[in-house]
Amino acid sequence: MADKSQSINDQLNAILNRIEKLELAVNRGGGSPGSTGLTGGPSYSSDFGLGSCTLPMVSERTFAPDVSSYREGLIRYIGKKWVNGTKLKYYLFGSGPFKGVPSNEDLVRAGFQAWKDVGIGVEFEEVTNIEDAQVRIGFLRGDGSWSYVGRDVVDIPGRLERTMNFGWDLTQDPRGGGLDTPIHEIGHTLGFPHEHQNPFAGIVWDEEAVYREFGGPPNNWTREQTFHNLLRKLSAQEVEGSNWDPNSIMHYGLGPGLIVEPAQYRNGLRPTDGLTDTDKEEARKFYPPLDERQYKRLEPFALEQLSIGPGEQRNFTIELDRSGEYTIQTFGNSDSVMVLFEEVDGELEFVAGDDDSGTSHNAKITTRLVRNRKYVLRIRLYLNWASGDTAVMLW
Repeated sequence: MADKSQSINDQLNAILNRIEKLELAVNRGGGSPGSTGLTGGPSYSSDFGLGSCTLPMVSERTFAPDVSSYREGLIRYIGKKWVNGTKLKYYLFGSGPFKGVPSNEDLVRAGFQAWKDVGIGVEFEEVTNIEDAQVRIGFLRGDGSWSYVGRDVVDIPGRLERTMNFGWDLTQDPRGGGLDTPIHEIGHTLGFPHEHQNPFAGIVWDEEAVYREFGGPPNNWTREQTFHNLLRKLSAQEVEGSNWDPNSIMHYGLGPGLIVEPAQYRNGLRPTDGLTDTDKEEARKFYPPLDERQYKRLEPFALEQLSIGPGEQRNFTIELDRSGEYTIQTFGNSDSVMVLFEEVDGELEFVAGDDDSGTSHNAKITTRLVRNRKYVLRIRLYLNWASGDTAVMLW
């Protein structure tokens, strides 16, 4: 009887060991859905893979019939980008299922530093209160690595939900010593899409091979997810003539047999590690370094011409000698986004904003302003969709 009991115990121990190994594989590879229903994980055995970044699906914006395709394209191209000068505050979950380990948290911090080192006008700050953060970063294993794109993060319902996740141990990631995955996801938060979906890439896919590859472990994607993240091409206007950069940090690494054309990538495509010169150039185009000494003061009842082109931005300071309710409005046939900040203890705090893109009205903010306080107004133009310039006035 003792021998039989020992045999049963041995079998149970063997089963438990197998379960532990399976759980470890799932945690590393991302084989099962997490709480958001997203899946994905890196192919550690492959020399090609960044891992599978699963962009969350959001509702496509629709436009009225009188909005031209060119106007719509520019709005889509610019619309997810932040106004330059924004300080993105990020929070790393410190407890619960979304908490990460120190080694992974440090790699994410290093990813923000890599973008900062490009010399862009957007700033980053880690905060310890989730209520203060626009970017909320979790480390739920098995839920894939993903981020919402650009300003989509402000539309996430609830202030406690993740806007970014890392679903595997970043120290085991083959690209960039674990740093490339954070840089990639932060690139999405800055508003940049997947580079392999650039319509100028000229990629001809073996579509069924792609569906099979990403429909199996470790990603286990549906055909819809595979189409959304790989096969779906962006419109030419969304990338505004941007040349394809197969080494971009925003490009997937791909194994053999997925690409038919260009022929040199039939055996796979492995982007180089880190940010490319093209990545940096694109980031500086939308977020050039800012010099507050160049800001013009916006005075009440003074109409200021913006005189800027699509994607460009003007910045103003506002300092008043009387408190009261004021209106700030753009004028002209244009699409623009306008954001007002107040300087508090040397930091710019969001006050109000308006985006009139795709509509017939102008951006307008009505709010109480306090005398002897300093405000900063930022206006980014999508385009002037009719003749004439765009102007702004405070009254």
